[in-house]
Amino acid sequence: MALVTVKPTRIDTAIANEIADHTDPGLEETAQTLTWAADEHVLLALAAAGWLYARWARPQARPAANHVLAVTVATAMLPHLLKSVFDQIRPDRVTIEGHRHGVPISGRARDAFPSGHAMHMGALASAAGLLPAGPRRLVRSITVALSLTRIALLAHWPSDVVAGFSLGIVVERLIRPLTLTGRRRSKHQRARP
Repeated sequence: MALVTVKPTRIDTAIANEIADHTDPGLEETAQTLTWAADEHVLLALAAAGWLYARWARPQARPAANHVLAVTVATAMLPHLLKSVFDQIRPDRVTIEGHRHGVPISGRARDAFPSGHAMHMGALASAAGLLPAGPRRLVRSITVALSLTRIALLAHWPSDVVAGFSLGIVVERLIRPLTLTGRRRSKHQRARP
């Protein structure tokens, strides 16, 4: 049993009930497929592959690869730590109507808060701030859409997704000075005569 029990808000419950009433197997299958793109195992594998590629083939990309790997590892570990502190029942255990319409049962029953998938996406959306405007908007749109799949699947309450996404932003911003500042400093030092 965790130290703190988190209860869903009235808005959380109203949204989950609407989803349960209006979902269907096609929507559920689409959301279930898309949500894999925000899964910690997939993201850890991609971050590790990118880190290895930067080490061997693209030395100029090493600081960015270090940053992405560090943020991905942190956002993979933090939700597990927080879920050991916070108990919250998942909406798919409460809204029985959704199961009749195609919503699966996901994860451990009391591990709703916060959404780890959304935490990864929040960190990615924050890191996208380092990109030019066009790619930045695209990445941020994708991260929000992937986070919303967790609500559509009734795996998380909307507040879990907002909390996870926000925590992901905070984690990325806290790690950024540790992994990227040295790179900027060395560029400025080299520019001086």
